[in-house]
Amino acid sequence: MAHHVILMNFTEQGAKTVKDTVKRYQAAKAAAAKNGVTFKDAYWLQGKYDLVVIVESANEEGATMLGLGVAAQGNVRTQTMRAFTESEMAAMLAKLG
Repeated sequence: MAHHVILMNFTEQGAKTVKDTVKRYQAAKAAAAKNGVTFKDAYWLQGKYDLVVIVESANEEGATMLGLGVAAQGNVRTQTMRAFTESEMAAMLAKLG
């Protein structure tokens, strides 16, 4: 399973409707599940970013589609990063020789 960290910032539209942010998160979580993406954690933040979501997906396509679908609604801008577990990193490092 591939893990991704998605950083989000509210757009002006998202800030104006911030009271709906939890409802939007729940809707995104349900829609993602239909595409094989599982939300592992979500945190609303103080600072440079407004929200961080950690997801797990069977492939890169699912996570990418999630980010695009969420961004297309116009409430947030996203930055998606592939994340590696300790065992995944150890396996890659072992290949370095």
